[in-house]
Amino acid sequence: MKEGRYLFFSAVAIAIGIGAAGHFIGDTIYRSKIGMNTAQAKGLAERKVKANLGTWSVRFSVTGKTAEEVPGLYVTAERQQEELIKELKANGFEDPEITPGLIGYSKREYRDDDHNLVDEIHTLSASVELRTEDVGKIAPARKKINRLIAEGIDLSNDSPRYFYTKLNEIKPAMLKEAAENARIAAAEFAENAKVKVGKIRTATQGAFFIEDDGQSGGDTRSVDKNVRVVTTVDFFLID
Repeated sequence: MKEGRYLFFSAVAIAIGIGAAGHFIGDTIYRSKIGMNTAQAKGLAERKVKANLGTWSVRFSVTGKTAEEVPGLYVTAERQQEELIKELKANGFEDPEITPGLIGYSKREYRDDDHNLVDEIHTLSASVELRTEDVGKIAPARKKINRLIAEGIDLSNDSPRYFYTKLNEIKPAMLKEAAENARIAAAEFAENAKVKVGKIRTATQGAFFIEDDGQSGGDTRSVDKNVRVVTTVDFFLID
């Protein structure tokens, strides 16, 4: 190479390339390595995907004022749990997706300044856990399940969590796109220097990130996900 080309490749530059296919967005950073006739580029690949697994918990409790009420409270808790499961099935969920939780017991005592017992609360609580691959059924079921409050069930309708578990299915294509995007960016700079980008010298895969699409501060709240990976590639330069 001529001296002018070495001067060109000693600079640090940034290039951004965008490809429409497969929701691919490329973001590359180009840097030369003087004396090695190589150039380094970073390629970003993104995919928009839908969560394929959802989990959801519905908790409820019954309370009483005396220890004598506890046996009756237990019967009530069992009945309410059965009603909750029945409602979930009415909204399209099946037995393998539903896990009834154990009924737990707790007691709280309230005493005056002389430590005399003035009040007590006995609580029986339980939950029903849901785990399904049909994530589209969760949101409408959450709205309908709240009608049980009007029937006297003291329930807590927790926010569902959504996950994408098929990363291995899209990894190869995303890594290929990231590497191709890095080559495109490196070639744009190499063209100005009258050289060409050759074979890959080394390539380093970055971590894959799965985040809620269009939301901040979480990665399990939305069905819509964004998958990102950055690949760092060293290319040989050909005169």
